[in-house]
Amino acid sequence: MQKICQQLPEWLTQTSEWYTDEGIEKMIGLIGNTLPAIQFGVETALLDLRNGGKRIIFKNDFSAGKTGIPINGLIWMGKPEFMRQQIDEKLMQGYTCLKLKIGALDFDKECELLGYIRKQYPAEQITLRVDANGAFSTGDALEKLKILAQYDLHSIEQPIRQGQWSEMASLCRHTPLLIALDEELIGVIDKKQELLQTIHPQFIILKPSLLGGFHHSLEWIKLAEKMNIGWWITSALESNIGLNAISQFTASLNNPLPQGLGTGQLYSNNITSPLEISKGYLHYNLARSWSDILKMERSIKNYF
Repeated sequence: MQKICQQLPEWLTQTSEWYTDEGIEKMIGLIGNTLPAIQFGVETALLDLRNGGKRIIFKNDFSAGKTGIPINGLIWMGKPEFMRQQIDEKLMQGYTCLKLKIGALDFDKECELLGYIRKQYPAEQITLRVDANGAFSTGDALEKLKILAQYDLHSIEQPIRQGQWSEMASLCRHTPLLIALDEELIGVIDKKQELLQTIHPQFIILKPSLLGGFHHSLEWIKLAEKMNIGWWITSALESNIGLNAISQFTASLNNPLPQGLGTGQLYSNNITSPLEISKGYLHYNLARSWSDILKMERSIKNYF
């Protein structure tokens, strides 16, 4: 990271057209694909600089405060009582799409939770997604998917651990429940098309900060759409600075599906920003400011 910070000013002076898409792509290439989060950070900084350094990474109706992005309400693993409490809170807050982490509890108890939701809210009212984070074994995954399908779920993320392409491909061919690849995409730089052609999932989930930024994310999206594979975007515990960039990027793509952009709520010391969640939508509220960022900028100017 220190090396990148030292070299970045030099690269900027050497690349006269860094502010073009091609120039930014070249700068990201200089960092190397082994540092995807750094690629994402530098790309975000350059796009912000190109737009005047006002935290407007992509100009669209979302960053102009005119529209919101539908997001899923995230339910964290824990004891059944804790998870049930989260579910009730999210529903009261107006979410129409919930994502439950599964695989850590007894499978039967997790199914009871899904049944608890479905008894009160049919699929027409509440969309349910589950994320197994690779918790199922290849031996029992298909049977568990058949059981989960009884609860009218939208999809399941990463039912088995990543790296098992042939086993995942078989699951995607025979599954009664739509499968979304998540961790499977991380670290796959030069074999994007090969992975999608081999496994051919129903969906892919994109985390720009773990995939190398927006350029690599767009490559995944273009390949997926050619193969009729759906997609949505998820944040990965970034602060509001990263979440802001990912949200503006997401809004520029006009995907109507609920996105996974609610992770900013998990911080107790996050940077204040115009981002806010209301009734299951993420908004960029122009009435709110980047007060912490502005204070830091003033401090830096006073120092120099």
